[in-house]
Amino acid sequence: MKKIILLIIILIFLTAGCGLYNLDNFILPDDSEFLALIEELNTPKKICKYMEDNFSIKLNISKPLNPYQLFLIKKGDCDDFSNFAVFFANYYGETYQIKIYHKTAFLRHFIAVYKEDGKYNFSEGQCYIFREATNFEEIVEYDCCLQRKDWSKYIVYDYEMNIIEQGYNN
Repeated sequence: MKKIILLIIILIFLTAGCGLYNLDNFILPDDSEFLALIEELNTPKKICKYMEDNFSIKLNISKPLNPYQLFLIKKGDCDDFSNFAVFFANYYGETYQIKIYHKTAFLRHFIAVYKEDGKYNFSEGQCYIFREATNFEEIVEYDCCLQRKDWSKYIVYDYEMNIIEQGYNN
């Protein structure tokens, strides 16, 4: 029995933080405050500032939250923040999400990426990072440098959850 409980705990930790909510299927709620945010949060910088001021970090071991759930709960992790940021930023520009596999960590990490003036900037959790990168691998390298972690793989998704690029670092 102890082995089964231990196995369940390990499986929970292995799957935590490793999912993206399919924003293409997200249905807008009938909530005037949430809908007003779409107009108010019209730049990645404003979106991240809103997240910094209103959300706290809490590991979410269940499935990722959709933007409205995070808006209500106000607690989430990197995939929840990434989903929220990409949802709002997509109204005003080109957005992506990157799933990063670290060499020494069980959890996967997610960042939101924004194409601004032909260059890529991103958000690390709730923080906006002005990088002006020319490609996705440069974003991954910089994010991993900030976290002091080495990456082994990354996957870039567009808003509709299509894989548009993968990178490997042996």
